[in-house]
Amino acid sequence: MTMPTHSPDQQPWGAPGMQPPAQPRNGLGTTALVLGIVGLVFAIIPFLFWLGAILGLLALIFGIVGASRAGKGLATNKGMAVTGLVLGAVSVLVAIVWTVVIATAVKDVADELEKEGGLKGAASSSAEPSKGAAEPSADPSDKAPEALKFGETFTYEDGIKVTVSKPRAHKPDEFAAGFTKGNKAFQVTVTIVNGSKEAVDITAALPNASDANGAAAEMVFDGSYATKPFEGKVLPGKQAKADFTFGVKPDAAGELQVEISPTVLDHDSAVWTGPTK
Repeated sequence: MTMPTHSPDQQPWGAPGMQPPAQPRNGLGTTALVLGIVGLVFAIIPFLFWLGAILGLLALIFGIVGASRAGKGLATNKGMAVTGLVLGAVSVLVAIVWTVVIATAVKDVADELEKEGGLKGAASSSAEPSKGAAEPSADPSDKAPEALKFGETFTYEDGIKVTVSKPRAHKPDEFAAGFTKGNKAFQVTVTIVNGSKEAVDITAALPNASDANGAAAEMVFDGSYATKPFEGKVLPGKQAKADFTFGVKPDAAGELQVEISPTVLDHDSAVWTGPTK
């Protein structure tokens, strides 16, 4: 009788084979990047910023989890996850700025309408002026002021002063929103001094700018605060400063025009213009 050639402890089918290595789980990092990009696009649009905030928040969550996986060796796209995380954070920040600006503008409009309603009620109870009375002349403050040079100060009748600095070149970072690659960016500092007797809410004091050809210049946001708008109120005798950056085409970058008013309804806009160099 033939005996088996292998020992009793040896398995006849041999040792088990090597398990294939686990595939990297890169889905969350990729998702974070896509959500961050799309969220930032929506965040800079005035009436779609809320959608940008939602997508930005999701990008933050997916980016954090994706980066954590990469740190544990479960994923290989840590760069995508971190980029998505940063873009998500910028999207949320821009959306918050828009929320504050719009809420303040709505409040200012409501206050102005309420004030006008009170004035109309008082006027209706007073006696009508005689037909021979002369028409009141236009208030000089209603006229648009002449353009100022950068660095000059415009003073309103109530004592509020606004100054726009000379433009300086600015290099937006890689996560900039509102900036087209190949364009040039210039930053100005706006200073508002409250020389009136009451606190002034300047949250809605956002400038508009145009290039040397008269085309509108887009406001630039990035992670290094290329643009950081005003917040809250300025007390009497105090001042506030804010930086604003605008992108312009290279062939129209020789001159910049900036227009701004300290409040939306109570003050006319003043205009500053001059070379960018």
